Amino acid sequence: MTNKRKIINDPVYGFLTIDDDVIFDVISHPYFQRQRHIKQLGFTSLVYPGAVHTRFSHMLGALNLMTRALEVLKVKGVAITEEESLGVRLAILLHDVGHGPFSHTSERVIADVHHEVLTLMFMRRINEELPQDDKGRKPLDVAISIFEDSYPKHFLHQLVSSQLDMDRLDYLSRDSFFSGVSEGVVGTERIINMLNVCNDELVIDEKGIYSVEKFIISRRLMYWQVYMHKTVIAADTLLLNLLRRVRQLIGRGIVVSGPEYLMGFMSQSYDAESFEVDASLLERFSLIDDNDVMTAVKGWMSHDDIVLSTLSKQLVHRHLAAIRVSDRPFASEQIEQLRMRAQELYCISLDETAYFVGTGILRNHAYDFNDQEIKVLYKDGSCRDISEASDQLDRHFLEKQVTKYYIYFPKELK
Repeated sequence: MTNKRKIINDPVYGFLTIDDDVIFDVISHPYFQRQRHIKQLGFTSLVYPGAVHTRFSHMLGALNLMTRALEVLKVKGVAITEEESLGVRLAILLHDVGHGPFSHTSERVIADVHHEVLTLMFMRRINEELPQDDKGRKPLDVAISIFEDSYPKHFLHQLVSSQLDMDRLDYLSRDSFFSGVSEGVVGTERIINMLNVCNDELVIDEKGIYSVEKFIISRRLMYWQVYMHKTVIAADTLLLNLLRRVRQLIGRGIVVSGPEYLMGFMSQSYDAESFEVDASLLERFSLIDDNDVMTAVKGWMSHDDIVLSTLSKQLVHRHLAAIRVSDRPFASEQIEQLRMRAQELYCISLDETAYFVGTGILRNHAYDFNDQEIKVLYKDGSCRDISEASDQLDRHFLEKQVTKYYIYFPKELK
């Protein structure tokens, strides 16, 4: 019996048991512990005050669901070895370890690298530090293979990343719980109990169709009500513009102070190749979290640059831009007029008004036919896509992508 058995009290699922030494060691690693200081939903707490949960709790929750899913599949006769079980649990545990400050908000701004690429780099780095077993294998070898989808059993990758994976099941339930938005509540336990495998594909038993229908609809509703709430979009855009202004000022030779590791990435742009060439970059990136960004923003409130100081004050004091959403693109004349008014309001150049006035596009679709489809397994052994199996979600509904356009501008210009 392991000496590192731990019980964690999770507000969504209750008591979670960590009963494997390798999993315990990975959770204890500094790269994983960093997730305690990265909010799962970025600035969503500016709309829903309770939504301050972290990537750390989400990753533990996804691990819990994965453990439960493996139990269900094994009972149904799906062949999963102990090595594979540990590998897929480690893969889901670490699936978000590459996220930067405020999760998706700062992605490709602090470092021009997708978070999944960074996740793979972190997994390999952790694997190097772990001891080999008696066969010369590293604990994360299988996990990395599953994460990359190069492992022979494809359904294991689908449990980690697909349209019905443990990641989505946890974040919908967790985000709904902490935001208080009940539309995100899904029958997680029911869906997991209906999971099965057919021809190396993760499928859902016929009896689970209605639960999957609710899951798909709930995800669409959560995107409009939480993830793409207009106030969240305003805050995300503000932070992005703020970081871009910092880069611009540094590029001009203007001194901008802040936490050492953060400013190292602000003063130079790094892509995936940069991380491969310079091994120290990953370690430096791992030392940046939400706290560093907000500490820097507070310091920038008193910077001599009026654009940077104004943007910083707006973020700290929640003085966000007004947002207007439309089914059609906004006229260039309207944008130009708002920029001229912003120029007068802040006494800045017309070019600098782009930090305060701009447009963007919001896209939301419930289902992606280009991704791995959710398939339903019937009693006769046949499989059909959910769009064919469901009475409610036909292909026309699932294919529909809702596109909306938004414009943001200072509230003073209303």
